Amino acid sequence: MRRIVAAAYERDRALGVLAEVAAVTGARLSQLARLEIGDLQADGANPRLLMPLSAKGRRRNKRHERRPAPITAALASVLKQEAAGRPSEAPLLLRDNGERWGHGRRRHHRNDFRAVVEAAGLDPDQVTLSALRHSSIVRMLVSNTPIRIVATLHDTSVKMIERTYSRHIAEHTDALARRALLDVSQPLADSNVVPLKA
Repeated sequence: MRRIVAAAYERDRALGVLAEVAAVTGARLSQLARLEIGDLQADGANPRLLMPLSAKGRRRNKRHERRPAPITAALASVLKQEAAGRPSEAPLLLRDNGERWGHGRRRHHRNDFRAVVEAAGLDPDQVTLSALRHSSIVRMLVSNTPIRIVATLHDTSVKMIERTYSRHIAEHTDALARRALLDVSQPLADSNVVPLKA
């Protein structure tokens, strides 16, 4: 993910900012495109973005709802530079031509991102912008963040996370699982005896 973000910044600063926000928050492009300057809370010890919900699913009134998404201090600094001198209702993330990011033909990101992925030495047929989202979810799961919190931060459900990631997560959790293994080769200890230093 770091190689992808670095390659995006090398290609185009605006693309780099988009990739960094996507990698840190795990948000969908539709959410990132709707971020406004006023959604940035960069001051203080715990910077965050007020991330718009994706409006996926049955509840269509989610379009204007926002949830806090933690970001790093370094990303907050970058976003403060992007926001400088612009009104709070202006889009936070813009293409280098000043337009919003999005899926429309004029705002297309796929060709740019394919070039970034190739520059990072990866296969653009396998790695898309969504890989940044998936990586964020897996990082949180592997770090023992409760699945309910992971789901909320990524605007999805526990059911969808379990359906999508449970068959792959074991590949990344070996170190975590090893801490809980029973090692019968270790000598038995009497739980009432506390060894004293000589």
